[in-house]
Amino acid sequence: MGACEPRPPRTRMSTQRTIGFIGLGVMGEPMCRNLATKSGQRVLCHDLSPAPMQRLSEYGAQPCADVAELMQASDVVMICLPSGKAVTELIARLLPHVRQGQVFVDLSTSGVDVARHSEALLRAKGARFIDTPIARTRQAAENGTLLIMAGGDAATIDEVRPLLQCVATDITHCGPIGAGQMTKILNNMVMFQTGLALSEAYAIAQRAGFDANTIFGTLSQGSGDSFALRNHGMKAILPGEFPMRAFSVQYARKDLSYAISMARDMGITVRGCDAVDETFRSAIDAGQGDRYWPVISRVIDGTAAPTTPQERAPA
Repeated sequence: MGACEPRPPRTRMSTQRTIGFIGLGVMGEPMCRNLATKSGQRVLCHDLSPAPMQRLSEYGAQPCADVAELMQASDVVMICLPSGKAVTELIARLLPHVRQGQVFVDLSTSGVDVARHSEALLRAKGARFIDTPIARTRQAAENGTLLIMAGGDAATIDEVRPLLQCVATDITHCGPIGAGQMTKILNNMVMFQTGLALSEAYAIAQRAGFDANTIFGTLSQGSGDSFALRNHGMKAILPGEFPMRAFSVQYARKDLSYAISMARDMGITVRGCDAVDETFRSAIDAGQGDRYWPVISRVIDGTAAPTTPQERAPA
């Protein structure tokens, strides 16, 4: 696996940029692939696992064995990590290598405080930062049809918009730094509560002996329709499809914790969030923590089977 080459000296900003992408997980890998194949820019990639880097090299992305090498070569650094803690730790590692004028784009769901803290640290080094968490499904990441909720300076968002359009069909500027994170957290909070309602509806329909497929199909034509119904309900809960390497219960509970923490700090009681959090905890206790989060439906109806060590092994 070759190392990244340093960025050649430039006397002026050119339209050609080098993009560094860090974090090649379930969502990060297809996003990086779309950047490599659509952007027309040089794309570097880094992950703790060599496997996704090797796969992406077949699409033109250049693997970097070390983040310092990626930083040296990159004009724009895009980050897609599983938690705010991971983002905070990465930014701390990157700070010694930050150059004035670099732009950092955080695609993770990392929390409002993490976004504000990261922006302040990078601004002190002469770099710019925007928070751009993503929404929609793993298939949307594959297709390049994600939703991006952006927080930060409008000019910076517009500057990197052509890159964001390689991975997303909808990009909304939600406000200042942290606004993207706030919007994403509330989006997930609503989605999880809807998923809990769908799981309870499924359990009631099944236990009563009625056809849940017919009921869900009819709901999709009425006031009970939602993105969660048409995707998590009809594509996961009904067929019982809860893969590993997807948006797991563990990750979903992490995202929900941001909403609960903010609400408590504001003195707001969030009974719906608390009910979902308790359900997530029950799913984890039942051995379902690594499965796609709508598996809570099988915990509610009592048919969940614990995952096996073979299923939990990384692909």
